[in-house]
Amino acid sequence: MSVWVTGANKTDYHIKNVVPGRDFKIDDAQVIDIRYAVDGDTYNGKKLFFKKGIEVGQVFKLGTKYSDKLGAKFLDEEGNENPCLMGCYGIGVNRILASAIELGNDDNGIIWPISIAPFEVIVTSVNQDDENVAKIAENIYQQLLDKGIDVLLDDRVLRGGVKFKDADLIGIPVRVTVGKKSVAEGNVEIKLRSESQSQKVSIEKATDEVIKHIESLKEQIK
Repeated sequence: MSVWVTGANKTDYHIKNVVPGRDFKIDDAQVIDIRYAVDGDTYNGKKLFFKKGIEVGQVFKLGTKYSDKLGAKFLDEEGNENPCLMGCYGIGVNRILASAIELGNDDNGIIWPISIAPFEVIVTSVNQDDENVAKIAENIYQQLLDKGIDVLLDDRVLRGGVKFKDADLIGIPVRVTVGKKSVAEGNVEIKLRSESQSQKVSIEKATDEVIKHIESLKEQIK
C-alpha cells in the first residue's frame, strides 16, 4: 500500500491519505501481511485447531494500586517497608448458570445438570381434581422429601400439557407424572429431562426408581 489510514492518537479519530516515509519514518519498521488464523492453518508443521471455551472465573493481578491507597505494607528481609502486591480471583455464579444453559438445552427449554438444578425432581399431578391422583402424588412427594430429595410438587389445577411444558422449560432433571389413566393401572411415569421416552413403574416402586435415577445422574457428573 502507498497511501494509508492511520490512528490519530485521539479516540474515534483517524487520519486519511498518510504516506509512509513522507508523514512518518518507516526505516526501522517491519511490514507484514496479517490475517485471522483459521482452522487448518499450520505453525511449524503442526496443524492449528480451535476449541471453544467459556470463562466462568477470573484472576487479576492488582499490583500496588490499592495497597498504596490503603497503606498495606510489609517488611522485607532488610527491614524496609514495601507495598503489598495484591491480587483477586473469583467465580461468577451467574456465568456458571448461563454456561450450563448454553451447553444443556433443547427446543423445549433448559436441561439442568442435577448438581445445580433448582430441584432434582418434579412430581406432576396431571388430574389434580381427582382425589386419588392428588393423594398418590402427595404421597410420592412426601416420600421423596423424607429421603432428602429436593423435590417440587406441581399440584396446580391445569391441563397436563401445560404442566409438562413448564417442567421442560424449567429443566428439572427428573419428572414423575401421576395421572388418572396410569394410576388406574397401578403405575406412574418417570421421565428424565434429557431423554424423550418415559418409563412406567409401579406406584410402590416409584420412590426407589427415582432415587436410582438421581444417583445415576450424580455419578455421571463425577
